[in-house]
Amino acid sequence: MEATMQQTQKTETQRPFSLTLYLLIVFGLSWPFQLVFALSDETLNLGYLNLISMVMVTVGTFIAGRYVFRDGFKHAGWRWGKPSQYLWTFGLALFIFAVPSLFENLLGLHALPSGISAGTILASFAASFLLTLIPGFGEEFGWRGYMLRHLVKQYSTRKAILVHAFIWWAWHLPVIFTIGIREGVGAGTGESILLITLITLIPSMMNAVIFAYVWTATKSLAVASVYHSAYDEVRDGIEKTVGFGPLISIWEMLVTTLLGVFLLWKGNWKPLADEKNK
Repeated sequence: MEATMQQTQKTETQRPFSLTLYLLIVFGLSWPFQLVFALSDETLNLGYLNLISMVMVTVGTFIAGRYVFRDGFKHAGWRWGKPSQYLWTFGLALFIFAVPSLFENLLGLHALPSGISAGTILASFAASFLLTLIPGFGEEFGWRGYMLRHLVKQYSTRKAILVHAFIWWAWHLPVIFTIGIREGVGAGTGESILLITLITLIPSMMNAVIFAYVWTATKSLAVASVYHSAYDEVRDGIEKTVGFGPLISIWEMLVTTLLGVFLLWKGNWKPLADEKNK
């Protein structure tokens, strides 16, 4: 009887989860930083605003879970995970970015800049990796540890994954627009921005599927955050030191798309489906 009363009181204090309201809170707090970056002059080097935007996903999620919906974060993934899980997530990030970079240099498609050594690359990666861990947690806590868990209670498992993936892509739109403009695709016309936006849609969504699978398979925000930081900083570390040749972007989009499709189709999503009963 006492347990029933406690459950009733808990239900009365909670507000039903609303995806629209959640997104208004999170986008409202995080997008301004992306938009300032998108509208700023490239010479100002305001890339740190994107890191702040990632952290604000956590702030918005905390406000939503603690004060708006009041459903808490008990099952967000508060465990450290296994050493092997950290190893394979690092390995995946290296496979996506370091392997094509190595091929580019072995095949002579992209020459190494003078003065670049393995130590230079590792030092650049290590500093950036540590700096990105907290922002990486910001996204994993919000998109996977909180939002995806709620979506799977409203939709079928795969539909929830795809809705979450589309939202994740949409959240990155200011950055996607910025890339299109600053790289001068189609002289920065509206048509070229539309083109690059559409080109990134499927690869970005399938990449979100991979991120979701890392969290689902490990049930660890720590492992998911390390993968997020490793993914971002292996990419950025190579771009800042070795530079991107013609193969890396194609390889990244191809690998993440194929792997995402495979995981969506054949991956073990039962741990995520079990969230329906929590």
